Amino acid sequence: MLRIPAPIHRFVLRMVQPVRLRLWGLLARQVEGIMVLGFADDGRLVLVRHSYHLPDQWLVPGGGRHPHEDILTAARRELAEEVGCTLHDPVHLGRIVRAMPQGWTNRIEVVSGRITGTPIADGREIIAAALHDPAALPAQTHASVREYLALRAGLER
Repeated sequence: MLRIPAPIHRFVLRMVQPVRLRLWGLLARQVEGIMVLGFADDGRLVLVRHSYHLPDQWLVPGGGRHPHEDILTAARRELAEEVGCTLHDPVHLGRIVRAMPQGWTNRIEVVSGRITGTPIADGREIIAAALHDPAALPAQTHASVREYLALRAGLER
């Protein structure tokens, strides 16, 4: 199989993403997504930076859910694809629905669990991956991360 060099792959993703989002809006699409709060044994949270989507922000791993794919299966797959880690004991925390500015709807299933393995960026879709203390997140952490952590904290009470 032909493997596109990482710099070209990242460039294509950056160019295609705005077009894809606009098309979703024109189609009034409802996108099924997964976001994963993956915690190492020491309590640190996996965060990533994408090459094409908010590259200056730390986000949790995640992505699209395949049609008819179970939520927990999708969470395991996305974590493995994005950072090479394995998700254990996943728990579905709930759904967040967002109306996006381009006119599409993002239905995000939030999953939390324990991870094994060292998070590694693939250099294509993910340009950085690291473990962070949830109580001391980097300044460039996207607000959605705190929203997902609050959802988890609310369910643990």
